[in-house]
Amino acid sequence: VYVSIAGDWLQGPYVYYLYSTYGFGKGDIGQLFIAGFGSSMLFGTIVGSLADKQGRKRACITYCITYILSCITKHSPEYRILMIGRVLGGIATSLLFSAFESWLVAEHNKRGFEQQWLSLTFSKAIFLGNGLIAILSGLFGNLLVDSLSLGPVAPFDAAACFLAIGMAIIFSSWTENFGDPSENKDLLTQFRGAAIAIASDEKIALLGAIQSLFEGSMYTFVFLWTPALSPNDEEIPHGFIFATFMLASMLGSSLASRLMARSAPRVESYMQIVFVISSASLLLPIVTNFLVAPSKVKGGSISFAGCLQLLGFCTFEACVGIFWPSIMKMRSQYIPEEARSTIMNFFRVPLNIFVCIVLYNVCYSLFL
Repeated sequence: VYVSIAGDWLQGPYVYYLYSTYGFGKGDIGQLFIAGFGSSMLFGTIVGSLADKQGRKRACITYCITYILSCITKHSPEYRILMIGRVLGGIATSLLFSAFESWLVAEHNKRGFEQQWLSLTFSKAIFLGNGLIAILSGLFGNLLVDSLSLGPVAPFDAAACFLAIGMAIIFSSWTENFGDPSENKDLLTQFRGAAIAIASDEKIALLGAIQSLFEGSMYTFVFLWTPALSPNDEEIPHGFIFATFMLASMLGSSLASRLMARSAPRVESYMQIVFVISSASLLLPIVTNFLVAPSKVKGGSISFAGCLQLLGFCTFEACVGIFWPSIMKMRSQYIPEEARSTIMNFFRVPLNIFVCIVLYNVCYSLFL
């Protein structure tokens, strides 16, 4: 799993940077990001939901293949080819955030392990996968691009290699599991069943809402942190900053594991505080924009305002580290097993709509 996740993290800090080196402006880059989130909403929901019917192991292998193809497209400076790559990447993202977790929960229950172990597994997965692996990926990407001067496409080539290794491991060592093998449902019936489950259980609906809202702000942050820290084309160490974000996320996931090991406070209680702190940290760029005079000098290193924003962004990433294992535990409690992947991909529909609207407004404002 961690090898496959490394294939995703290697790309993260360099997607925006790669597009900018090809000569595309913020508006064109925004449209590429919109294509990725749009494909995740449309095609990813369908492909991800098939995991319950066709098998979660097959879905994880499909993730690797799709993402490898997306990495290959990064070699082309042609806008249409890059757009195809974003569509493939959007589909892969839906599979990453549903198929692996669904496989884990089903396998955990099938083997009769204690439920408390699941919370511990989620915390360790975020600590290692979203923390240590992400940091190492950021540093490795920085080595490839800056130290070895292999160019901004090098991290994507490395990601494709990691994804291929991950696919081989999944294929050779994982067992297959399904949503409900006793029922031979078609896709529309799966969708209908998932929609009924969400509509009939208020807790599932609210869980989907908080997940979509938090992840919506997170993905908006992913798109905007680079231009926010370098508004005048300042030279910033993308790989090292990304590694710093992931270190903050590791601290958050470590705190989450301690919180979930206790009977009190409940996950639903401390998550309210996480949302408040996250909102405050993302308000910092707005505050610094009004209180700190912007630099008019092009280039150079990160500004004082950028340093303040970086502190806020690290705080937000710490909240992200708490959010992931906590929301995973809540999903394992509230989402029915027979439609787990389908419902989880339904949750991503409002998320992708929200992010597409935000990115569209960013792109539109550039031409006013």
